[in-house]
Amino acid sequence: MVDLAVVQPPQPDERWQLAKQMGIENAVIHTLEIGDGKTSWSYHDLLRLKNWCEDAGLNISVIEGSVPLTDRVRLGREGRDEDIEEFKQFIQHCGQLDIPVVCYDWMIGIRWARTETHVEARGGSLVTAYSNDRMHRDGVEPAVNASSEDIWDALEYFLQEVTPVAEAAGVKLGLHPDDPPRESLGGIPRIVNSPEAYQRVLDIYDSEHNGITFCQGNFAAMGVDLPATIRRFGDRINFVHFRDVEGDANNFVETWHDEGPHDMLAAMEAYRDAVADNVVMRPDHVPTMVDEDNSNPGYHTKGRLFAVGYMRGLLEQTQQ
Repeated sequence: MVDLAVVQPPQPDERWQLAKQMGIENAVIHTLEIGDGKTSWSYHDLLRLKNWCEDAGLNISVIEGSVPLTDRVRLGREGRDEDIEEFKQFIQHCGQLDIPVVCYDWMIGIRWARTETHVEARGGSLVTAYSNDRMHRDGVEPAVNASSEDIWDALEYFLQEVTPVAEAAGVKLGLHPDDPPRESLGGIPRIVNSPEAYQRVLDIYDSEHNGITFCQGNFAAMGVDLPATIRRFGDRINFVHFRDVEGDANNFVETWHDEGPHDMLAAMEAYRDAVADNVVMRPDHVPTMVDEDNSNPGYHTKGRLFAVGYMRGLLEQTQQ
């Protein structure tokens, strides 16, 4: 079954207290989206963070995005071995401190891409959207000299190097899909964009420590049957982003968690049936609500409060 979590900043503030008030004990640390942009962690950085969280009654369940992983690793460029060694040390430190999951991505140059951040939704709330035509209105020149197979080779090299270290440390890796899950973005190939691509990833190194961050919005944009795909990957799902979108990889808009086109209860039932125990799930890309300034679209507080309540209700329904 799944454990609910929310993204937290790396230093205590009112969001830590709100998590406790919601009955949430699992923290996902993601400084790129909600903190200070930190991506390099020493052992003592992590120890201080862990002590803070434990003192507040929170567990660090996932470190996401804010990891020491560079584009020269993703592209297989000179210097990648030095960078991979830093990532290995980070994984070892996570294991020493019982931080069980690290979420990373293979998006080069541009991370998650949106072309609109002020799309009006229910009650005047604001959500984000992606339009491929708008993204590429002026044409695109290749931003890097790399083919998709070059990038696959770099990912295989990385996983062969890193997964044994993760196994020894007791840390599970969760690869996030490309967002949006297209063949390319901004002239740069993208490879983590389909269930078939994920099967290739899992086959590179057959271990529960080489797993998936199942971001529902991206899998929805791939056009898959969500419950069937959750069941297909089952215990290789190491982390979940619970969200929904309307549209496809070329054009989509984020939705309220209870208002999108997909059956969220059926998805939650699939997690109940298929994933390993204690997989952490957090709401993602929430609407911006009244009195929030939309300075960090998708990551303000009130929408997460709503989403957690909705998710808890779905979980209770699956247990009846």
